[in-house]
Amino acid sequence: HLVESGGGLVQTGGSLKLACAASSNIFSLLGMGWYRAPPGKQRLLVATIGSNGRRNYADFAKGRFIISMDSSKNTAYLQMNNLKPEDTAVYYCNVPNRYWGEGTQVTVSS
Repeated sequence: HLVESGGGLVQTGGSLKLACAASSNIFSLLGMGWYRAPPGKQRLLVATIGSNGRRNYADFAKGRFIISMDSSKNTAYLQMNNLKPEDTAVYYCNVPNRYWGEGTQVTVSS
């Protein structure tokens, strides 16, 4: 299963680094993605990283967020910089067509 951590409350312009720990090397095999669900809204893709390391970002994440993974630790990360109030959401990690984490809350105050 997947377990997210690293969420919290941060001021506008601040940074957070989310982590997603897997119980196996599934990220290396299948890649993974980060999604977010703003209050009252549907879950949206934030970024993905393939098993080959190829990265893709939603437009709102480009230039501010960085997705990465450490295969030796079975852990993926989402570094979020220059956070804005509209980044407030529950952030989830995902293995395509397999698993979802429980989510971690990120709140950005203005």
